Amino acid sequence: MIVFHAPEEVPADFGPAVVAIGKFDGVHAGHRALIGMLREKSAALGAGTRSVVVTFDRHPMSLLAPEKCPAALTDVPQKLQLLAETGIDAALVLRFDAERAAQEPRAFVESVLVEHLHSKVVLVGRDFRYGRGGAGDVALLHTLGAEFGFEVTVIDDVQNLSVARRVSSTWVREVLAEGDVEAARELLGRPTSLRGEVVHGLKRGRELGFPTANLEPVPVGVIPADGVYAGWLVDYGPRVAEGSADIGTASEAAPDTAPDTAPEGPAPRRYPAAISIGNNPTFVDVPVHQVEAHILDESGLDLYGHLVDVQFVGRIRGMVAYEGVEPLIRQIADDVERAREMLGNANSLSH
Repeated sequence: MIVFHAPEEVPADFGPAVVAIGKFDGVHAGHRALIGMLREKSAALGAGTRSVVVTFDRHPMSLLAPEKCPAALTDVPQKLQLLAETGIDAALVLRFDAERAAQEPRAFVESVLVEHLHSKVVLVGRDFRYGRGGAGDVALLHTLGAEFGFEVTVIDDVQNLSVARRVSSTWVREVLAEGDVEAARELLGRPTSLRGEVVHGLKRGRELGFPTANLEPVPVGVIPADGVYAGWLVDYGPRVAEGSADIGTASEAAPDTAPDTAPEGPAPRRYPAAISIGNNPTFVDVPVHQVEAHILDESGLDLYGHLVDVQFVGRIRGMVAYEGVEPLIRQIADDVERAREMLGNANSLSH
């Protein structure tokens, strides 16, 4: 998948293109259904037609109304990684700044969709808005499409049939706040995850006989409710210093790497884990909320400074304060066995 970070990076001979526009936060099941239609329409138009997703480097609300901006399910590198897995040809990541926010709807269409992407078909949702103050809507897009020679296809919301509700990033956040990572997986079409660097903690787990890899205090993603979970830790290797990757030019994003965040090298390694989220209420000296993963059946791993994903498969229990260390150790041992069982079942269901 080719990644462009500005319309001007798109080569003059690129296209024609079938384009889907949206925030694509989390690249959930609804997004994937839309992208499936995008690829079908691109294939129907014949060889040389490109399938392209146009998205943004941040949620527009982060600039327009920061106090109302929801937490992002993914950052840009994760979003690109997930988009690459869908098999599209290219992604255009637009910088959403004051200049973009002030752009008139017609100017957006002319510059992005017509001049640079040479769009033949544009796919949007029914509530799609664009341009200054959200002045552009689907009706105006149809009018501009007729003028500039591209077709507009409006995509209906993807519904979860079991509860007759629209699949959305908002719904994913709601179920994560309840600790229901299995429901989040159904909505996303993949395990929910957090991404961050492994940092030094209090080493309390090591003292208890269950060493853990601690994520940085503010990882990327929406943290599920406090509790203990079964899941996976995916190790991408030592983290690249922030700003060292060139994100200002067109680049290739492969689905099996973490774009712009991890160096080239061995393929990522995945380890089974029991994951704890909370402030360890059995102890009084844990001042911060922690996400830590105990890797099953491994010892001696040095992950400090590594970029990792912590992926959630199922919830084992809520966070509980125990009367002393011995009951806690017994509970952790039970958590580990339950995590092992959950992950074994998850593996058998996926084959």
